[in-house]
Amino acid sequence: QVQLVESGGGLVQAGGSLTLSCGASLRTFSSFTMGWFRQPPGKQREFVAAIGWSGGSTNYADSVKGRFTISRDNAKKMVYLQMNRLKPEDTAVYYCAAEDRVGSSWWRESRSYAYWGQGTQVTVSS
Repeated sequence: QVQLVESGGGLVQAGGSLTLSCGASLRTFSSFTMGWFRQPPGKQREFVAAIGWSGGSTNYADSVKGRFTISRDNAKKMVYLQMNRLKPEDTAVYYCAAEDRVGSSWWRESRSYAYWGQGTQVTVSS
């Protein structure tokens, strides 16, 4: 049974930083594409960032480019989202997602991912 468990959310002031972590119980984690999505209050889930199996390829939503960094540690079966210069509009529930070998053209599509975590709340106060 696949489990993704996010941690690291919380309340932070605008301009601050947070690092989200996601641990995966995937036997072949190193072949999985990993993504972060978020769902702001009253809005639909949206793509944030994704990273390929080796960590060499990444993709970001325009709204977070230059402020957020996605990374992974295949040995630990972990994926991270470093969030800097946070803004109130970054307030959302953040979800970790995983799927085996997703083509990069599909990284931004939530339907590309079969496995999802339970989400962690990030609140940015102004």
